[in-house]
Amino acid sequence: MPIPTPHITAKAGDFAKTVLMPGDPLRAKFIAENFLENAVLVNNVRGVNGYTGTYNGKRVSVMASGMGQPSIGIYSYELFNFYDVENIIRIGSCGSFDKDLHARDIIIAMGACTNGNYAKQYNLPGTFCPIADFGLVKRAAELCEKSGVNFKVGNVLSSDTFYDDSNSGMLWAKMGVLGVEMESAALYCNAARAGKKALCICTVSDSFVNPEENTSAEERQNSFTAMMKIALELA
Repeated sequence: MPIPTPHITAKAGDFAKTVLMPGDPLRAKFIAENFLENAVLVNNVRGVNGYTGTYNGKRVSVMASGMGQPSIGIYSYELFNFYDVENIIRIGSCGSFDKDLHARDIIIAMGACTNGNYAKQYNLPGTFCPIADFGLVKRAAELCEKSGVNFKVGNVLSSDTFYDDSNSGMLWAKMGVLGVEMESAALYCNAARAGKKALCICTVSDSFVNPEENTSAEERQNSFTAMMKIALELA
């Protein structure tokens, strides 16, 4: 497919080899304005802001993914396959199933369970396990330790439903799943199929076991800076 693509108007070379992907376009804008030098807007189709600049002398891009597996599936596919991007690091929010993970703690998603059917397109004779790149996982854990942030490495649930009528979250928790978000499984599938690298780092925004700690939309947009800095260092 030639570029620009149906969803990204950037030109060839506009994106760095590593793209940070928050779900929220305003979080992408916040990162570009507060952490990147000489940031340039390279995409704004449907308000999905994408920027490229430098961080500590290294070229980095940040672009929103939108919400859910279909949305990040589109953007990450186009970045990996048409814009020569090598690494995508999702930096999102999640709900915690773990009593030891509180608001603003971090989950590094080594694997991503899902209740969706994104991997069905590959016609595999079994169940595919979407996983992160180990090198990125290892470096992210080292950076979390160095920064002193409370974190865990493990499985997350990429759910296709935000309002889950079955209230099944704690069933996943019984299997050691640390928390729930909505994008990582599709991102990991796309990375595997393209032979590229991906990682999801999530900040706990709310908790199923400590609901009194839940954060506001503004806090999710502007205050999850520990996760942002770790992802930028990874880039």
